[in-house]
Amino acid sequence: MKTALYSQMNPDGLIECALCPRHCRIADGKHGACLIRQRRGGKLIAASYGLICGMAVDPIEKKPLYHFLPGSKTLSFGTVGCNLTCAFCQNFHLSHAVELQGTPITSKEIADAAIRHACASVAFTYNEPTVFLEFAVDTAKVCHAQGLKTVAVTNGWIEPEPRREFYSHMDAANVDLKAFTDRFYQKLCGATLQPVLDTLMYIRHETDVHLEVTTLLIPGKNDSPAEIDAMTKWAVTHLGPDVPWHFSAYRPVPEWNEAPPTPLESLLQAKSIAEHNGLQYVYLGNVHIAV
Repeated sequence: MKTALYSQMNPDGLIECALCPRHCRIADGKHGACLIRQRRGGKLIAASYGLICGMAVDPIEKKPLYHFLPGSKTLSFGTVGCNLTCAFCQNFHLSHAVELQGTPITSKEIADAAIRHACASVAFTYNEPTVFLEFAVDTAKVCHAQGLKTVAVTNGWIEPEPRREFYSHMDAANVDLKAFTDRFYQKLCGATLQPVLDTLMYIRHETDVHLEVTTLLIPGKNDSPAEIDAMTKWAVTHLGPDVPWHFSAYRPVPEWNEAPPTPLESLLQAKSIAEHNGLQYVYLGNVHIAV
């Protein structure tokens, strides 16, 4: 573990975490909503520092990144915890873990493993990487020193100051834009939409980080033609027509069954709307067809 960045002691004796817009106020012995930013006495600790709960060699296209080092391999890893509360999460067992867990590892061991397996990059993924910002940044520094690129697969819900630090060490990012309404974010994610839009615009216009976007289409929740139309018009206007966009099919998870699997027709409709609105690179994911 390591002392966490972006926190302050408030006059009421609670430590306020300023990593994400939730601004958890944490008493001694407690943790923030993400689980892994924990208070020990007068300090906030990044409790998952140096612990991983999964590691695999993946094609970069699985992140999904289709326009960044295509055809290469990436070493993927993650920890536990998340600053959102999405019950439909495809990695629920990691993002909603109720206790800290993981296998100890160093940043150098991660970079060495990537090189050993002929990977061109290391991906911070599986759970939300910004909640383990300290370990991600330290690992990114080691990776860059060894000629490896770095990739973040993220929900984009982060405050401006840590956002600048985090993305100064990333080469590529796939950001989940989960929906285009505050209602969805508030009801299903325990979050808000605008900080994610701010992150997308920041990456696109204020960094050299390669950006791609993923939207998981959930029937009856965020897949209406009107919402897809508004989302993709916003994307063309604020991000540009050449940002690759991935519409992915939802599959029910044991923890949440309030929607059926996404039909292919919904994905094709979203792709058609996006392309009509000017997005040049639109892809479909989690389906067994080539589109």
